[in-house]
Amino acid sequence: MENLNTYLQELIQKHRSNTEGTTANYIPELARVATDKFAMAIVTCDGTIYQAGDVEVPFTLQSTSKPFVYAMALEEHGREFMRSRVGVEPSGEAFNSIVELEKQTHRPYNPMINSGAIAVSSFIKDQKGLSREKRVLDLFGAYTNHQLAIDEKVFQSEKQTAHRNRSIAHLLRHFDVIGDDIDESLDLYFKQCSILVNTIDLALMAGTLANNGVQPQTKKIIVKPDYIADVLSLMLTCGMYDSAGEWAYTVGLPAKSGVSGGLLAVVPGKMGIAAYSPLIDQQGHSIRGVLAIKELVKKYKLSMFRSTHN
Repeated sequence: MENLNTYLQELIQKHRSNTEGTTANYIPELARVATDKFAMAIVTCDGTIYQAGDVEVPFTLQSTSKPFVYAMALEEHGREFMRSRVGVEPSGEAFNSIVELEKQTHRPYNPMINSGAIAVSSFIKDQKGLSREKRVLDLFGAYTNHQLAIDEKVFQSEKQTAHRNRSIAHLLRHFDVIGDDIDESLDLYFKQCSILVNTIDLALMAGTLANNGVQPQTKKIIVKPDYIADVLSLMLTCGMYDSAGEWAYTVGLPAKSGVSGGLLAVVPGKMGIAAYSPLIDQQGHSIRGVLAIKELVKKYKLSMFRSTHN
């Protein structure tokens, strides 16, 4: 993979002209971003970075934040509690589905859809003098090895237009999945989605999961290795929402997308892959990012389901 920077640049050049899709225009601030931006980055488990395109352009995490906050809650509360509140089954539905809350258990199907992620955010509390917001910011700062910030304009834009997420939160409270701090929990969820990163940051996050919870450059344990399989299995089966089956079949890697155009994939034991481009499809995935990562995975035979034996 010695020519990986060159190959990433070729992918950028090949797919940048693709103008299919739209921005996430239901969030006004996201509708205003420049649609020509496109970047890719890879971080290997030894900390090597490969990159191409607009890697320094900032964007908000959106739903790419979900696996990492889930891991945080899982460490704090344990599997038994988390499974009692949020399931681990693929939904086959869109990211903002609410149908599962009317089913027998009234639990969100999984922590990758909005209902599950809102519940997970509600389980993050103030601790040891640190606010829940500061704890989440510090968490992502540990993944990226630098201090991050919340895009206040995006946060306010989400907060003012998130009527469906508010209805989800009130249903969660009605069924005793979450407590009475509905507004505070929603604010934390909107803020984690509004954290600013760039494509290299996102690749470092993916690379940490690939490296069994150890940040590839600082060598600090960010997630206890015992919980990595929990997170990666959910990313594989649920991370791409109602196209998770297609993604597993064609790509074969744990992944998570965000409606800002961020997309990350994990090659366990090898590398984290990230792409950013803000034109998204109906499922909320970056169109250029999906195409480029599919080609990358095919060329280097990175699928988890491909045997390494000749």
